[in-house]
Amino acid sequence: MAAGHDHDDTREAGDDTRTAGASHVHAHAHAHAHSHVPAVIKHERPLWIAFGLTLVVLGVELAGALLSNSLALLSDAAHMLTDVAALGVSLFAVRLSRRPADARRSYGYARMEAIGALVNGGLLFLVAGYILWEAVQRFRSPEAVASTFMLVVACVGLVANLVSMKLLAAGSGESLNVKGAYLEVWSDMLGSLGVIAAAALIHFTGWSWIDPVVAVLLGLWVLPRTWILLRQAVHVLMQGVPAGLDVEAVRAAMRAVPGVGAVHDLHVWALGSREPILTAHVVLCEGHGEPDAVRAQVAHTLQEEFAIGHATLQVEARHCGGEDVHD
Repeated sequence: MAAGHDHDDTREAGDDTRTAGASHVHAHAHAHAHSHVPAVIKHERPLWIAFGLTLVVLGVELAGALLSNSLALLSDAAHMLTDVAALGVSLFAVRLSRRPADARRSYGYARMEAIGALVNGGLLFLVAGYILWEAVQRFRSPEAVASTFMLVVACVGLVANLVSMKLLAAGSGESLNVKGAYLEVWSDMLGSLGVIAAAALIHFTGWSWIDPVVAVLLGLWVLPRTWILLRQAVHVLMQGVPAGLDVEAVRAAMRAVPGVGAVHDLHVWALGSREPILTAHVVLCEGHGEPDAVRAQVAHTLQEEFAIGHATLQVEARHCGGEDVHD
């Protein structure tokens, strides 16, 4: 039996040996300590800057909401609070993810990215529920709103959100963790726009009921996007197949490698939003004498066609032409 992590590592060829009863081939052994800790921790500095900006604006909006008596502004401040929590969780996850694997956590802390995204999504759901409940109370008992002060504070929040979005945009396509923080800031930017529009309408019309209406719309706007984020985080934690990968296409590409008779026990998952990991049993055609060469070619195919750089392949020998064993 041959099990090997195939990366750009140095391999030692071992002796081919038949194991009685199992017909496994020992293709090679290698001394290779693969680390699942990212070689470079990216996007941490933008997270810190966005965290500082958001924390300051949170204080401004909270004070503004209380002084202007605006539920819409309070809704925006609540979103700011979740932004602060989200960015804090993201930074915590980034810090933990750089810790190396140890005897208790052989994969390290890479899954903290998905856990951070899960916490962020949960916070957003809680805040949206509170705002919707408070809005119902406002519909029953409308309250006067200081629209001018509300407008000024919302503009300050909008500027801060735009800056934070710019800082986090690059990382949002590369990390679930940063994507969660970006989503929070993005939704809050829309919230600031809604508050600005509400403040202008209240100022010119005197319709105070616009305030809770905007608060409800803000709550409903963010929920579908939060659900998507939660689904992605749970998918990673449940070791689901990474987005964009077709397991059957991967199996077919492996089968197409000369010398491969069958592929079974094929599993593909990811520790976070990146770095797909694959394990599989590769069955050789009868009479193929170079199992290590076949394994290396299969690993090369996985890297080139599917960007799977971490593949653990167990090479086995048996007669060619039998049916694949699907897991």
